[in-house]
Amino acid sequence: MALIKSISGIRGTIGGKVGEGLTPVDVVKFTAAYGAWVLEKTNNPTIVIGRDARISGEMVSKLVTATLQGLGIDVIDLGLSTTPTVELAVPLEKAGGGIILTASHNPVQWNALKLLNDKGEFINDEEGKTVLDKAENDDFTFAEVRKLGSYTLIEDYLDRHVQHVLDLKLVDREAIAAKNFKVIIDCVNSTGGLALPKLLRALGVEVIEELYCEPNGDFPHNPEPLPEHLRDISNKIKNGQFDLGIVVDPDVDRLAFLSEDGVPFGEEYTLVAVADYVLSNTPGNTVSNLSSTRALRDVTEKHNGEYHAAAVGEVNVVNKMKETNAIIGGEGNGGVIYPESHYGRDALVGIGLFLTHLAKFDKPMTRLRASYPNYHISKNKIELTNEINVDEVLEQIKSKYQKQPINTIDGVKVEFEKEWVHLRKSNTEPIIRIYAESETQSTAEHLAHKIMYDIKEVITSK
Repeated sequence: MALIKSISGIRGTIGGKVGEGLTPVDVVKFTAAYGAWVLEKTNNPTIVIGRDARISGEMVSKLVTATLQGLGIDVIDLGLSTTPTVELAVPLEKAGGGIILTASHNPVQWNALKLLNDKGEFINDEEGKTVLDKAENDDFTFAEVRKLGSYTLIEDYLDRHVQHVLDLKLVDREAIAAKNFKVIIDCVNSTGGLALPKLLRALGVEVIEELYCEPNGDFPHNPEPLPEHLRDISNKIKNGQFDLGIVVDPDVDRLAFLSEDGVPFGEEYTLVAVADYVLSNTPGNTVSNLSSTRALRDVTEKHNGEYHAAAVGEVNVVNKMKETNAIIGGEGNGGVIYPESHYGRDALVGIGLFLTHLAKFDKPMTRLRASYPNYHISKNKIELTNEINVDEVLEQIKSKYQKQPINTIDGVKVEFEKEWVHLRKSNTEPIIRIYAESETQSTAEHLAHKIMYDIKEVITSK
């Protein structure tokens, strides 16, 4: 069993003893701490919630709802929803905050509470620490019986979200509809199965094959949209006549595409392609995190914009985007953040922009992919044990490569002539992530394994 308390929320496996897994007691305690923080910060007794379709979602939702009502908070429940839908709903409903019940790309045994501020954006580090402190110290007071909060269920927010996408200036429904795209989608049996067909039909796509679109939480494969998990949709594309495939994670904030030959477009290149389209219409700056491909920088500079890197984590990317007035940004895991819409990763917005770009490019997806600089990233991880001092390990690696350019705003990123490697401790799992990028997959993997060997040497020498 695992329970990870971080500034971005609480994430854990369902069941087990209190404090060792995401038990009902832990859900109530953390929800109460967050609700108390919202009341103190905003004096606004309304919170929006929504959930993905994972099996534990209904149980967790009931716990969260009752706890918030017990604090005197009015709950607006979007039911089966997506992370970006809840983000949009918070300011539209003039709420004091929002909670998304999802463990994102984690397997079925996990769930989590993602916490939003009154702008529908993830709470920052300082706010997260305040919530953690409140939970640790039981710093919350429940309401008297006549001051309990109300409950309202709103079930049409996915439709509102779809209309929001259609209303974006750079989303061209007529151009998309004119192409008569044949699309296959994999929504891993979560809420993308509700949202994507609605969006695609609204965009004028008539041929849609739905793969794993029943929102029952029974994930048919690992829900992270990586190439090794997408064999089923890839095979269907190879055996069929599709222009593209679309894949989302359980809470629909990460977006990946497959080309007409069944080969993954590359989740790193979701943002690259969308940014290329946005920048060609509205020149400006871009932001991605340190672990994202340098192809975004190349595309940005092609359009005479400035590229900036942020620490890993959506809130860090958003802060850097605001600081640099970026018009497009996100993360290389398929997360597109388009401020014209809102400051949150949004697969639905990404689909609208990408399909418009592909329609106007007027060539197959393989040709679109070939138009971008070709980099390859090797993504690896090392499992951690309690006795490992991660900071000390990273300091040793930094010392070993001190003659190279090094960025330490988030872990350690070592730059080489045409490649880089980034090491950081995960915020959501007990691991060290090791990402390396080069112009070929073999050299990226070689670099990653070299650094992993260095890390293991440091660990075993202790």
